[in-house]
Amino acid sequence: MVGREILKGFIDMHVHAGPSVAAREVDAADMLREAQAAGYAGFLVKDHYFPTMMGAKMVEQHFGNGSCKVYGAIALNNSVGLFNLKAVDAARQMGAKIVYFPTVSTKKHIDDHSKTHFVGAGNSTIEEKPVVYVDEKGEMLPEAVEVLRYMAEYDMVLGTGHGTLWEVDHLINKAMELGVKRILVNHPHYNVGASLEDMRRWASMGAYIEINACVFKGGSSLGTIDDEVASEIIKACEPHHIILDSDLGQNGNGSPVEGMYQFICLLMERFGITEEQINLMGKTNPTLLFKL
Repeated sequence: MVGREILKGFIDMHVHAGPSVAAREVDAADMLREAQAAGYAGFLVKDHYFPTMMGAKMVEQHFGNGSCKVYGAIALNNSVGLFNLKAVDAARQMGAKIVYFPTVSTKKHIDDHSKTHFVGAGNSTIEEKPVVYVDEKGEMLPEAVEVLRYMAEYDMVLGTGHGTLWEVDHLINKAMELGVKRILVNHPHYNVGASLEDMRRWASMGAYIEINACVFKGGSSLGTIDDEVASEIIKACEPHHIILDSDLGQNGNGSPVEGMYQFICLLMERFGITEEQINLMGKTNPTLLFKL
């Protein structure tokens, strides 16, 4: 068994800690206590419906011991006005570490969950208005372009969200064209449906590819992707282009810290991923991408 010291200095930049509209396994204070005990250097709280910077700052200030940073983010869904430049501006001032393009508000996400309740959703009485931000000709919504221009000006990190492969591919190209230098392609192996060649191409352009424990069969009780896919992505894109995180925190899906540890063990014991590679994907690369 891999020793737990592998977690020292880890930075999990995708944790669904509460409070949220959905029930969560841990809130941000619980997560901070677990992360500090494990020796984490930091983690980011992601929420699909509400910006997390305020809670992150308060939790760290009131419950932190200085060893572990807590970061926040904003996702550009209907609940914040979609491509709301004022919301992005406020998020920047509040220290948002990443701006996600639409997740739960994309037509892709809504269609995918038309017959099942999304585990991250609450009990809203207002239906999501589905957004498609790149049309069939490859033209992006003007308001989305304006957000990218703003992000380029202030050197903000772009998270690609839950769009279609068509949308995500055009988003990455447009963002780079406009000068966005820091991009994280969110779980392209899940929801987006990207191929290894797509991922390799985006990595060669300078984007980071996200591998998140939650979506793999050996990573959580909700996982649906074969574990071998994680190994294939690491080989195809190479560790220096990958961000390893948990995407955990769903109610009943276990501790994000414990789940991250178990997934690291799986990668090392089943697929021969080395300690050096884990440290690169889970410690060095987050530090570089997010300028921590």
